[in-house]
Amino acid sequence: MIAVLAIVAYFVALLAIGWWAERGAERSARGYYLAGGGLGSLALFFALFGTNCSPFVLMGIPGQGYHDGLGIFSLNAPIIALVVPLTMWLVGVPARAMATRLDCVSPAELYAKRLDSRAAGLVLVAAFTLFTLPYMVTGLEGCGIALAQQFPEHMSRRLGAALALLVALCYTLLGGMRATAWTNVAQGALFLVVMVAAACAVLGELGGPARAFERLAAERADLVVLDRAKPRFATEAFASYSLAIALTVVCFPHMLARLMAAKGEATLRDSCRWYPLALALLWTSAVLVGVFGALLAPGLVGRASDGIFPAMVARTFGAEWSVLGTLAVLAAAMSTLDAQLLTLGSMASRDLAPGGGRQGRGLALERWILAGVGVATLGLHELVERWQWSIFELAQFSFSGYVMLFPTIVLGLSWRRFTATGAIASIVAGVGMLAACQAGLVPLHGWLPVAPAFATAALAAVIGSLTSRPTAPERLRQAFGA
Repeated sequence: MIAVLAIVAYFVALLAIGWWAERGAERSARGYYLAGGGLGSLALFFALFGTNCSPFVLMGIPGQGYHDGLGIFSLNAPIIALVVPLTMWLVGVPARAMATRLDCVSPAELYAKRLDSRAAGLVLVAAFTLFTLPYMVTGLEGCGIALAQQFPEHMSRRLGAALALLVALCYTLLGGMRATAWTNVAQGALFLVVMVAAACAVLGELGGPARAFERLAAERADLVVLDRAKPRFATEAFASYSLAIALTVVCFPHMLARLMAAKGEATLRDSCRWYPLALALLWTSAVLVGVFGALLAPGLVGRASDGIFPAMVARTFGAEWSVLGTLAVLAAAMSTLDAQLLTLGSMASRDLAPGGGRQGRGLALERWILAGVGVATLGLHELVERWQWSIFELAQFSFSGYVMLFPTIVLGLSWRRFTATGAIASIVAGVGMLAACQAGLVPLHGWLPVAPAFATAALAAVIGSLTSRPTAPERLRQAFGA
């Protein structure tokens, strides 16, 4: 009964925040989708932190640490904590300024106007959607796993995923960006505290950090070392994955939208300063839960390890407090899912619908669009259930795809000679090479497909821009402000 009440209270609290946000929101498309460009330091930090910390972190990383050991920390955490805030600053400052000058609401709209090309905007919408939908499935999968483990006799993964999606849709439709940002404050604080507490509890059950590491070295020495013999840690694969992690986050359309919603440069600077500390704390805890979970709950095979975090919360906190693990996973999943829903909705409304906007029938259209996105995501989730893909594998696919957009995202904000032809060539060539590599048509020599595909995308961006007509000078003055 306590667990049911806690879950209901959590969902009601999110809906209440959505209702409150809707009452105080600016009545315009910019107010709905970007909170009027007025997110302050606290709301922006948790919007960025919560949006980036999906079930990939709370379930995928512990699950992978369960199998591959402490090396998972070196594969992700240093880059995310140090490089990602730098890319957010380098992209966020000009993106926010340019979006204001060009009166843009969605990320695709920003680049369509900057490049003076509707075609470039549509290609970006297609690419963003292609790589965001699988990433959204990781959120649904996380919610489904958590709720099914919490209520094994009454809740299936599919039902849990659908319930979480329904609540996220409701408060997102109510309050837009303002609702998702302030729900992220509560959600980010919740999952950070629970993950750190879970790591401490697991170490405590093993007799403290010193005894825990001694036992790990004695019983599972393979989890202590960085084994280059494992394909994931081979030098080429390690470098390829590091490239993907370093460049992918700033290419998430939902992260770009958050950066565009910042109140000012000082707000962005504060968020980038706090980000490394929070990420280091969260990722260290996530890896420790997975690695030492292998000692406390051995024998999990394949994607079953995705449930090690809620399992460790239930074991160490006790049955009556196991709901905290479920709430943490729901918070991480929904803090990403709501942002993705809102951003895909903004692109559909602003970049696909004629005369896009929120006025008149625009809101009704948007609701149908968001419902359609939800149905598509649930359909893809059903396929994932059948094909038995793990959260880590889904995220890896999406992250690799997002990296193909990095040349367009960065050059569009920094290089005046960059053109629509360069953007389209970069995205098409990069995604094409990625698909060819993943299909085994291109020899990789130990590298992951993302490495040669990214090189192809960057080269195509430069060649396509230099061999095509420059963007009109007047549009460049509007975009760059000089």
